[in-house]
Order: sequence, then structure tokens, then C-alpha cells
Amino acid sequence: MFKLCSRSLCCLALLIGLAEMPAQAADAVQTRPPEWAQPVEKDYNLYQMSPTLYRSSLPNGGAMPLLTKLRIGTVITFLPESDARWLSDPGIEQVRLPYRTNHVDDSDILRALRAVQAAEAKGPVLMHCKHGSDRTGLVAAMYRVVVQGWSKEDALNEMTEGGFGDSHHFKDGVRYVMQADVEKLRLALANGDCSTSVFALCSLESWVNSTVSAPHLDPQMVRPDH
Repeated sequence: MFKLCSRSLCCLALLIGLAEMPAQAADAVQTRPPEWAQPVEKDYNLYQMSPTLYRSSLPNGGAMPLLTKLRIGTVITFLPESDARWLSDPGIEQVRLPYRTNHVDDSDILRALRAVQAAEAKGPVLMHCKHGSDRTGLVAAMYRVVVQGWSKEDALNEMTEGGFGDSHHFKDGVRYVMQADVEKLRLALANGDCSTSVFALCSLESWVNSTVSAPHLDPQMVRPDH
């Protein structure tokens, strides 16, 4: 009789343990590091990264009251389409910086980081793409690393495990983060350079433009040496 009761108690404890496992797993998923972007509105995949920076999927007109509440002053999109279709508030500045993660280079990231910093100086900023995961996720990760000084590992953990979308969307972004030269990016960002390489297309275009627009000396103003 004693052995039977012991076995029954063991089985009961095992069943209780199995029943509690999903709840415990859910608690583990819901617990996120406090330094990670924190959820604001699930419908728009909207998260707050810092007091002045938010990230989301493509909003719509229904998001306007929320943007007003958050005091968003600038919306940056990484999509080719303009936000004018849904963004009706003339007091919110619109910035369009389209790019694709499978063709991203340092000039894309520097342009995005520079735009975010310039907009943050004027108030809270929202950056977004279509789903708020891959393009927005890559810029968010590089903001963490280049601007905020996070390690690549910490930024990639937030990027891929933060609940922003399916992990298979991040392969191109992860590849870029892993190979990025952070110190060169920081230096280029501080110096106002469009890229980390003088051979980049934007650098060559800048050089050509500066050469063409340089003032030419009037031959009559040149005095020959005697």
C-alpha cells in the first residue's frame, strides 16, 4: 500500500511538473533584458530603443494618434515608397532612405545612422521598413554598435531574439554586422564621410563634384614669376 501511494505521488508530481512547463517557458520568453528595445504597440511591431528612438513595421493612418502621443518629430523609412500615403501630419518630417539588406554597404548604414542622429537632435524619431525586422533590424543593430557602443554579439542577440520577426529574415543583416569594421564606421560618421572607403561610388561622386565645381583661376590674374 505504501509503495502504491509513493508511486501515485510521484506520478502526480510528474504530471504537475509537465503541466507547469509551458507556463514557465512562456515566462522565459516574455522576460527580455531591460536594455533591449521594449514593446510599445504590438499591431505595428513598435518598440522603443531609447528615449528618442523607436522602431516599427510600416504604420498606417491609424497610428497617427500614437505617434502624436510619443511626440514623434521625424519618421525615417527604409522602403522605396513615400510615407506621404499615410503620414498626414505636416509637423512630422519624412525621410526616405531605401536600401536592401542583401545589397547593403557602409554608405547605406552611414546615411541611415547620420539621418537618425540628425533627427534625434530635434526630438523623438521612428524608423521603419515593411515588417520592422530585417532592414530596420540591421540599422538598429548598427546603431547599437556604432553609436551606443554595444558589442556585436549583444546587438545580434537583440536583433535575432528580440521578437521582431522570423529569424530567417536576418541572415543578410547578420552577415553585414559580423564583417563590419566598427572603428572605420565611427570615424567616417564623425568626419561626415559618406563611406569608409575612398573608392566607394559615393566617395568618387563627391570627388568628381568637388572637382567640377571648384573655381577656376582667371589667367589674367596669374602673375608669372620673374
